[in-house]
Formats: sequence, C-alpha cells, structure tokens
Amino acid sequence: MSQHTSAPDDRRSAATLRKVTTGATIGAIVEWFDIAVYGYLAVEIGAVFFASDNPTVSLLQSFAVFGLAYVVRPLGGIFFGALADKVGRQKVLAWIILLVSGATFLIGFLPGHASIGVLAPLLLVVLRLIQGFSAGGEMGGASGFVAEYAPVRRRGFYVSWVEFGAIAGFLSGSLLVTILRLSLSEEAMLSWGWRIPFLIAGPLGAVGLYIRNRLEETPEFSRLQESGEVAKNPLGEAITKHWRAILLAGAFALFQNVALYVILTFLPSYISGTQGYSTTTASVASLLTLATVCTLIPIFGALSDRIGRKPLLMASCALGIVLPYPLFLLMSAGPAMAVISAVLLGIMLAIYLGPILVAINELFDTKVRFGGFGIGYNISVALFGGTAPFVVGLLTETTGIKEMAGIYIAISAVLTIIAVAISRESAPNRTGYDVISDKPLDATARG
Repeated sequence: MSQHTSAPDDRRSAATLRKVTTGATIGAIVEWFDIAVYGYLAVEIGAVFFASDNPTVSLLQSFAVFGLAYVVRPLGGIFFGALADKVGRQKVLAWIILLVSGATFLIGFLPGHASIGVLAPLLLVVLRLIQGFSAGGEMGGASGFVAEYAPVRRRGFYVSWVEFGAIAGFLSGSLLVTILRLSLSEEAMLSWGWRIPFLIAGPLGAVGLYIRNRLEETPEFSRLQESGEVAKNPLGEAITKHWRAILLAGAFALFQNVALYVILTFLPSYISGTQGYSTTTASVASLLTLATVCTLIPIFGALSDRIGRKPLLMASCALGIVLPYPLFLLMSAGPAMAVISAVLLGIMLAIYLGPILVAINELFDTKVRFGGFGIGYNISVALFGGTAPFVVGLLTETTGIKEMAGIYIAISAVLTIIAVAISRESAPNRTGYDVISDKPLDATARG
C-alpha cells in the first residue's frame, strides 16, 4: 500500500525537477544565444549602428559595445546575488530572464544610424548594459537554483545541464547566423536579416519566464526562511566571512573562461584568418567542437557524482597545460588537422565544464551562495573571459607566435590547477557529507 501512495509524490518530484532544470537551462540558452548572435553579427551591427566610412572602425565600435556587457557583469552578479540571498531565488531568477531576453528582443527592433542618428548606438549601448547587468546573475543563479533542488547523489548531473544550455545557446546562435548568411544576400542581411536572431530571443525568454514563474522557492532557502536564519546583509557576510571561497570561485572560473572564450570566439577567426583556411573549414570546426562539448557536458557532470569534482577538474587543467600549444601547432598541418585539433580542445574543455558549476556552488553556504558565486565568477568572466579573444589576438600580433592562444590557455590552467589542488572535495558521494544541506549524506532526505 505504501508503494502505491508514494508513487504520485515521486512523480511530482521528478516533474518539478524537470521544470527546475528546464527553466534554468533556458536562461543559459538565451544568454549565450545572444553572445553568439552579437559576435557573429558584429559586422552587420557595426554597419547599421555606427556611421563610419571605414568598415574596420565600425567593426571595432561594434565590438566595443559588445565588451561593455562584460564590464557591468560583476555589478549584476553582486546585485542579483545579494538580492537572491535576501529575498529568495525564484523571483530574482524570473526577473533576470525577463531582462536578458527582453533586452535582446528589443535590439531586434532598434532603428539604425541612418534613421535616428547618434541615438541608435546610444540605445544599443543601453540595451547591452541591461543584458550584461542581468546576465551577471544568470549562471550563478540558475545553477544554484538547480543545486538546491537536485537529489544530492545526482546534483552534478542536473547542474551540468545549465552549462549545457550555455553551449547549446552559443551553438544555436552561431548556426542560425550561418544559415541566414547562406540564405540571404548581403543587402538583405543589412536591411532586416540581422534582426531575426534577436527577435527569436523573445519567445525563448517567454517560455523560460513562464516556467520560472511556476516554480516554488528552493527547499534549502525555504529552510533558512522558516528558521529565521536568512542573512540580514548577505553581501557583507559573503565578503567578510567567505572571502576564501570567493577567491577560489574566481580561480576555478579562470581556466574555464579563458579556454571557453578562446575556443568558442577566437578559434574560428584564427582558423580562417591566421591559418588561412576557408571560412567553411572554420565553421565546420566550430560547429563540430560545440556539438561535441554539448554532448559530453552532462556525461562528465554525472561522472563527477561518482568519482568527485576534483579529479575531473584536475584532469582537465592538466590537459590544458600540455595539449593546447601542440594542438594549435598541428593546425598548420592542413584543414582536416585544424578541425581535429579544435574538437580535441573541445573535449578538454567539456571535462571541465561538466562539474565546474556544481563545484563552485558547493564552495558556499546557502546563506551567501548566490552572492558569493556572483562576485567570484563574474569578476573572473570580466577580467579573463570577455577579454580573452582580444588579449590573445594582441599577443599573437605583437609576438609573432601563432600558437600564443595555446600558451595563454596553458597559463590559465596552471593558475587554476593550483586553486583546485588546495580546495576540498565537495561531491557528497565522495565525502559522505552534503555542504549544501549541511547534513551527513545519510541524513539528507533528498539523497
């Protein structure tokens, strides 16, 4: 009899977990869809919004506006993180996806410089600032929300879907732009074709908002509210009492951000520009790499539940030290080797992306989790993520070393592997203790 009565509860729990994971993943998809779309459409955006007879100047202005979003990301991470630690996760996540998708959607309606003059780039800047500010709370908020809901023995697997959403969003955005460029003339792309990807963010965000509005508060934060233990000043408490975890979070994210942005945003132009291969080769390499990373992320997330977070993070960093330079060197051996090398770099990255978000979440107590994550992670993104393509390009140009990107990734891996080495293992299945619920594993009801 007891088996029959418990089954509906089990089914409702599974349904809730699916909604939680889906709602969190869609937010990551929207955020990284926008990153891909803006990056791949930088030429068209520069031509539409910036008045210059020099296409290079327009392109640089377009990338400058792109970079502004990364400048304000830490501020968004601090603001939304502290707010979520004070009033709750669910409402804050709903506002974040509304702002991210809404700003992206509105870019698709902006008139160009030819219509409203200098107001066009100003409006673009405002919307990019809103995107960056709100995106500062997305990855930490979404992954933390899933972490506080998921069964402890499968937390790595469920949280990894947020990272999957980020790569899937980038893949979808880049693929859509590629299809539009193959289907439309240059005039059509400049006239209206560039708007389509931005407009698609509207319905994507609406689905995510609908799901997030129907979710309840996480069990862990609900326990804090019921016991009256919600921090009165979560930001201050995070900085003063959890500064070591914040530093570790930034260090954990260092290798991730350098490798991620070099492989996703710098590598295609490196293959077609520096190596001189066709844009088709660059596109194939990029798409195959992204598809490989997407496929492997949940696998390594699940594996981290079985063998721990640290072994995978350490293994990826070790590969990041020894592999990138030889792989960038091999890219000069021909188009096929360039594609193979790109995919191998993607596999190295996927090993790290599988457990990284859950590992950072498990650095923090529930009271300061969203704020602590937001500070450490987003400062690292701003300093080492968004700047990586520019820094690598500049170093390659000034040194004349074509494989400088591989060296840069290796340096970041050395710094991160030290941080991982001095951190504690946090996977409950390996420690017998769940840092998120603050209970021994056997005493955790959701285990």
